[in-house]
Amino acid sequence: MGPAGAGTPSRYGVAIPTAALLSFRLGGSDGVAIEAAKWQRALGALGFATTTVAGSGPVDHLVPGLAIGSPGPPSRAEVAAALDGADLVVVENLCSLPLNPRAAAVVAEVLAGRPAILHHHDLPWQRPQFADHPPPPVDPRWSQVTINELSRHQLADRGIEATTIYNTFVIGHPQSDRPGAEGEQRRLQVRRSLGVADRQRLVVQPTRAIPRKNVAGGMQVAADLDATFWLLGPAEDGFGPELGALVENALCPVVLGLPPGLADFVVDDAYGAADVVTLPSTWEGFGNPTIESVVHRRPLAVGPYPVADELASFGFRWFGLHETGRLREWLDDPDPGLLDHNLAVAAAHFSAEDLPRRIAAVLPDG
Repeated sequence: MGPAGAGTPSRYGVAIPTAALLSFRLGGSDGVAIEAAKWQRALGALGFATTTVAGSGPVDHLVPGLAIGSPGPPSRAEVAAALDGADLVVVENLCSLPLNPRAAAVVAEVLAGRPAILHHHDLPWQRPQFADHPPPPVDPRWSQVTINELSRHQLADRGIEATTIYNTFVIGHPQSDRPGAEGEQRRLQVRRSLGVADRQRLVVQPTRAIPRKNVAGGMQVAADLDATFWLLGPAEDGFGPELGALVENALCPVVLGLPPGLADFVVDDAYGAADVVTLPSTWEGFGNPTIESVVHRRPLAVGPYPVADELASFGFRWFGLHETGRLREWLDDPDPGLLDHNLAVAAAHFSAEDLPRRIAAVLPDG
């Protein structure tokens, strides 16, 4: 579908259709919120006006009952009011992962018979605690979209047809990158704010600290490389005491959280400051650091979670968690050809420029 303009009827029967993006929370730094923002931009490129609806976060329509851990679900009237005027609703994981099942039931009821896309970042059986939960709801007017082929096949096994749209990335120099000497100055500024010496190797794990992120594995990568380990995100889901024990017994220097005194810090700065990126997770629905490391031209030490194998099959040349000897050799004598190759693979298969076209192919009829 091409962009709709004033006086140009769209497939939704209005000159400028509106798309609402709905989730537990939006506008933050978690993976779902980051990808929802990319979809919002892509929908804008397709000619949609967009609005956001969530239980928490800086959104256009705040409906607290949608939030994770809300004491009660929203009313049908609250959800309907927040979605009033929306020609299309994109549900970001709220009807996929049962973190607020009663809210998901209300959303599904309100959306029955309306054009919607259920964008599945996770599915219940992919988390042990939700293994017995039923699959996501279906409706003839809805499109089902997964972020990996593993999930698409798992839905097919349960009688639900879906389309895979992988997460996408801006390929080339991220907007926050600084050219030449300015970029090197920023790299050193971030490292020094962390207390990392100019020549000290720095391994960044750009995740939160929860059990499936395998922080111990990331620390081991840094220890094997005689590097400092930097965990970017906070401890959640009660993982704080375990993280404290890991830090106390670490075999390498450890930095936790954002650097002090850098008010303009963005996540791209973490990649720019690091020598190595690690994603040691045992499970990710996608694992954005895999491709983000490529975009920022950094080598990646990645854990053997299933979707990492799926992504690697496109031709990426990454290092396994236990290949630190080989990674050390690469760091001692870097081969830019590896980074060039990975960037070419990312550009061919995971470019944000292709996202509007991919979304257009799954738009439900108005």
